[in-house]
Amino acid sequence: MSVTVRWAPSPTGRIHLGNARPALLNWFFARRNGGRYVLRMDDTDLVRSTREFADGIEADLAWLGIVPDMLVRQSERTGLYDAARDRLIASGRLYPCYETEDELDRKRARARLLGKPPIYDRAALSLSDEDRARLEAEGRTPHWRFRLDGRPVQFEDVIKGPQTVNTASMSDPVLIRADGSYLYTLPSVVDDIDLGITHVIRGEDHVSNTGTQIEIFEALGGRVPAFGHHNLLTDAQGQGFSKRLGSQSIADFRDEGYEPLAIAIVATLTGTSLPVEPYDSLDAIAERLDFSMISHGSARFDPAELNGLNARMVHTMNYAEAAPRLSALGLEGEAMWMLLRENLTKFSDIADWSTLVTGPIAPATAIEDHDFLALAKALLPPDPWDETTWSHWTDALKGATGRKGKALFLPLRLALTGRHDGPELKSLLPLIGRKACLDRLP
Repeated sequence: MSVTVRWAPSPTGRIHLGNARPALLNWFFARRNGGRYVLRMDDTDLVRSTREFADGIEADLAWLGIVPDMLVRQSERTGLYDAARDRLIASGRLYPCYETEDELDRKRARARLLGKPPIYDRAALSLSDEDRARLEAEGRTPHWRFRLDGRPVQFEDVIKGPQTVNTASMSDPVLIRADGSYLYTLPSVVDDIDLGITHVIRGEDHVSNTGTQIEIFEALGGRVPAFGHHNLLTDAQGQGFSKRLGSQSIADFRDEGYEPLAIAIVATLTGTSLPVEPYDSLDAIAERLDFSMISHGSARFDPAELNGLNARMVHTMNYAEAAPRLSALGLEGEAMWMLLRENLTKFSDIADWSTLVTGPIAPATAIEDHDFLALAKALLPPDPWDETTWSHWTDALKGATGRKGKALFLPLRLALTGRHDGPELKSLLPLIGRKACLDRLP
């Protein structure tokens, strides 16, 4: 069986790390098995879904390295859902209900007071044709519920192992709102059947939904895909990521200068038995990551871990990869890149660090060091400069002043770079050059 997976975001906002996790896990599974990847925009919510958000999701996926084999939009597939609706009505599995939301709330509250589960009582199934006609004459428009079998639905989860969802403990789900619009469940099942989806890989918060959806697959005569439910990625405080709560988006990480592969690694390998460490590509992760490695416990995102990983990846970036990005910043020079890269957390930090070479800098000098720095300027070695220039210069200064250690080196570093930290001055000095050093020394 050839593998076909889908990732199905709702274009009601920009995607965040929690969304990126299933997007990437589906991509890895497809790549590992030579399968197809379908991007399905669940845009049936016409009020909140926008084309701008949909385009943003495509841009975020492309930045992460995901290129779908197919893109479909649920807003363009309504005819399929209408046909499935009619079939379910004809078979008696989809039935109209006329209760208002307030009436349903009162029913649930009454059930709780009686110590019963607050599930729908199926009162609508007892309505006669005359009852329905009377309610509609009052101006009520029905919503439509799927009649569950009310049985243990068993399936083999490709991540969590054997699962059982007892639909007897669940309310018959509403598939169609009173205004005629579809909720998520029916269009999702119809699309999975129509697109030949073989594996549905998503967060563990959907496990109970899977029992319902399997019954709908069977009612429509469709092949039931394999399901896999992964642990959810949470923020540093253990809270789930959410568009509604304004969680940091993938676009935010991109704008802040993070490497896309670092984001992909943190989003997927957190909460697995694989270490969060640099990889060469998404395919390299796909080759290593097996679903058996996904923990059944929590997966907590650590911003410090992301920063450390991103820095490690920048520190090992070769000049050929860095050169086009340097050029976009108006920078060039392999020697400069190789020297400065180990001081960066993000690639964009090179813009600040490059001023050590290109200037201008704001020298930081203490009043008591002015005489020492004036002497240093007088003893500055002649051209040409190389990595031995620093030792020749400091040896001369040591002999002339008796200074050594921090008292010798720190005033020179502050005068030449304006910083307490940075690359070794023996390597930096030839890049700065003698003329610039003369200008920076007081």
